[in-house]
Amino acid sequence: MALRAAAGRCRCLARALAAPSLARVPPGPPPPPPPAAAALGQLGARARFASTAGQGSEGEGPQRRVVVVRITSPFAWLRTRFYYLLIRLYFDQEFSIEEFTRGAKQAFSVVSKLLSQRKLELLDELVSAEVLQVLKEKISLLPDSHRDALAADIDSIMYTTEGDVRIYYDDDGRKFVSILMCFWYLNGANLPVEVPSETKVFQIVFGDESSKEKKHLLTANYEFQREFTEGAKPDWTITRIEHPRLLE
Repeated sequence: MALRAAAGRCRCLARALAAPSLARVPPGPPPPPPPAAAALGQLGARARFASTAGQGSEGEGPQRRVVVVRITSPFAWLRTRFYYLLIRLYFDQEFSIEEFTRGAKQAFSVVSKLLSQRKLELLDELVSAEVLQVLKEKISLLPDSHRDALAADIDSIMYTTEGDVRIYYDDDGRKFVSILMCFWYLNGANLPVEVPSETKVFQIVFGDESSKEKKHLLTANYEFQREFTEGAKPDWTITRIEHPRLLE
């Protein structure tokens, strides 16, 4: 029953990405600052991470809040907005990057958890066959600590932004749109100190000296692709999954 329920959630997420205007979610917090194409590093995009402490309600003690500040190139931001305009003009008049981002976050959370649990057979609805084949080989070789670090709870995703956006045609004239999404998330897996190297800088401690909870701020890149050829299924498929230093 649990496996069928998980598969049902995957199908719901696939439909949410395919038709954002029909699969709305309750309003969430205000959107982050305008995102930009993080993949275009040559344009000078960079990120800064920090944690701030705040006093909770009476009796709760101090609380920690992680703040992610991303400084990006205005040229990259304009480029992605131009592509979104083309998508609305020529492919999908109801396309909304805000709705797409919400659906992508849900898909990322579900897929990352299934990867962590080695339940790759439940990913047929969301992940391409080519990527699944590669993942099966990699997941089987991962130590438990690395596999645990793949999982991202929806509430642990600190920041989400678009990476590269592409519109292209193949040799048969089929039309495709792909959007690379970049996620920053907190994970409390017991990772070795030396691996992954970047998490040594972004180890965040919550609570007081008597009850410390250490979490790693990790990154992941998921690429979503949809075919817009007439008659094609209106589904977004994940065609690229990267968890740097964890899943290589």
